Amino acid sequence: MNTLTTRKQGIGTNVQLCTMMFMQYMLSAVWWVPLAAYLSHTLKLEVYQVSLVLSAMAIGAMASSFIGAIADRYFAAEKILAVLNILTGAFLLLAAQQTSFVPLMTCVVLAMLCHMPTQSLTSTIAMSHTPSEQFPRIRMFGSVGWVASGIFSVIALHVMHLSAFDDTNLPMYCGAAVCFVAALLNLRLPHTPPSVDKKAGISVMDITGFSAFSLMKDKNYRVFMILTFLAIIPFNLYHVYGSMILADEHVQNITVTLNLGQLAEMFFLVITTSILIKSGIKNTLIFGMIALVVRYTSFYIGAETGLQWFYYIGIIVHGLIFGLFFVGGQVYTDNVAPKEMKAQAQGLLFFLVWGIGFLIGTLWNGWLIGLFRDGDKCDWPVVFAISTLFSFILLILFVFLFKPVALKTDK
Repeated sequence: MNTLTTRKQGIGTNVQLCTMMFMQYMLSAVWWVPLAAYLSHTLKLEVYQVSLVLSAMAIGAMASSFIGAIADRYFAAEKILAVLNILTGAFLLLAAQQTSFVPLMTCVVLAMLCHMPTQSLTSTIAMSHTPSEQFPRIRMFGSVGWVASGIFSVIALHVMHLSAFDDTNLPMYCGAAVCFVAALLNLRLPHTPPSVDKKAGISVMDITGFSAFSLMKDKNYRVFMILTFLAIIPFNLYHVYGSMILADEHVQNITVTLNLGQLAEMFFLVITTSILIKSGIKNTLIFGMIALVVRYTSFYIGAETGLQWFYYIGIIVHGLIFGLFFVGGQVYTDNVAPKEMKAQAQGLLFFLVWGIGFLIGTLWNGWLIGLFRDGDKCDWPVVFAISTLFSFILLILFVFLFKPVALKTDK
């Protein structure tokens, strides 16, 4: 009887954790994915202003380590997650009401400062209550939530008979609503107490993971980190400005269309481990880089020919890029880092790539778009050609400079 009760409790916990992931990534996608189109096509902000607003994600990523270090010492993870979701929802409500650059950017930055730390908090909560080998299955529900965010635009357009959704402020209101619902559900999550003694001090090394810089002594890891840092720049063009690109090309249902990439991501996340084991880390990363080249080559052909289905090729390979290259890179980092430095190594990778690198990519791609933009239309073939060439050069550098040892796997 006790075994049956324990099993039921385990199933209940897994359902709660999967729901947590589903809600957390849904609330992120429903407003962030179409934001660029809203800023450029509805509010008519200058391209550099759009870039600055969209840099909020990178700013939030850089600050998340600091907030996470505080939360680890003083708060139960599920409670701080609920508070952060409430604050994110409040700032989204304020952002939805702004039409000028400065107040809008302020609200979006504040929202991201609260939201980005939740990505690590949800992982912490999930891995505290389930075996580590079960985590990828739970995380996959985040991708399901991201894809499901498209239902808001479908409902708005077909059920509520609205003429537009993606390029309005409605996604922000929807994101806020999901935030508040998620916060209520967060309070029902299993208790996850602080993992570090309150008396422990917080150093710069704890916040940034800079102690993991010692890994840079390894030439291969140094090459990996530098090239990954650079690879986030072309990757950023689609990830941040995707809705602007599709809006310029008059693609309908932007959020639903972009979510095809996350739909493919669910599949590729499942098979990434098998590819890593069978092909090795170098080939896995190279496959991911090839997919990045394919994306912008497809976008280039689509922009030149006017055939929209080439854009769908570039969108669908998102799962290959993210799963094989970026998730593969996390696995490689975990593999080469000593046991006592694994968390710091992941923190350093997140800080440099998704923080500083993502910020540089947002600003660079915004400058590039502005450079080749004339009025309401951008010369996208030139932008895509530059991104394709940049990605191809990184691919060649990976092939010739990156020579890692085989991954250590558990037998």
